[in-house]
Amino acid sequence: MGFPKSVVAGIVVALLRLSDAAVYKVGDAGGWTSIGNLDYKQWATTKTFQLGDIIHFEYNAQFHNVMRVTHSMYKACNASAPLATYATGNDTINITAKGHHYFICGVPGHCQSGQKVDINVLRESETAATPSGMSPASASIPSAGGPVSSPSGAISLKGSSKGSLTNLCLAMAASAVFVSVFP
Repeated sequence: MGFPKSVVAGIVVALLRLSDAAVYKVGDAGGWTSIGNLDYKQWATTKTFQLGDIIHFEYNAQFHNVMRVTHSMYKACNASAPLATYATGNDTINITAKGHHYFICGVPGHCQSGQKVDINVLRESETAATPSGMSPASASIPSAGGPVSSPSGAISLKGSSKGSLTNLCLAMAASAVFVSVFP
């Protein structure tokens, strides 16, 4: 007795989607800071975030932190009861749900000065406006040899040797699941 076919198909689809994940460093070269007049709203609007993407916050942990908050807390720069707090200075967050993901710096005055970002993972119908349903980030073809920066500022593992290895491992895992389910 094995898994139902629908469960296996769902696992395979999820594994394949994860292999296309991109890594976004918040603020690009500027990182997560209140210095330098970085416009995180502008930064986020130039990206096409998808499920499985990784959001990377790099900052000086002596002066900043990252707090995941609700929409109302984001709008009010309210850091009193965050959903999650990150304080290592090198934090990565996997995007596992569609919709808005709100982050602020909880240090007094930082959010009010613009150190906040709204990561919006669009629904399928919202991203279907691009050719073949591909996002602008995945429409480019990176050169082989390693992670490359896409026009959206994400580091894509597609086409790199690491991405190929990831895809190979995922394909092998999917094959193992199918063999165990359909002997």
